[in-house]
Amino acid sequence: MGADWSALSDETQLAVAEAALRRAAETIAGQAETLAEEMAAGHLADRGGADALRLFATVVRVAGQDAPAVAGHG
Repeated sequence: MGADWSALSDETQLAVAEAALRRAAETIAGQAETLAEEMAAGHLADRGGADALRLFATVVRVAGQDAPAVAGHG
């Protein structure tokens, strides 16, 4: 992948990296929601964690919507 990645323009590398970060944030948020649902269904011990996981999922999604700052473009 190194040679292929280096052949991409800086703009393309940035776009791919941003898309990967958005995908990762959505995956993490989805997993938190799944855990919250399992707790709500009684399949996992719930010690107040379901609400915390839902909040975490929301925070990850909101943070994932913000475009990452580009170094040198303040």
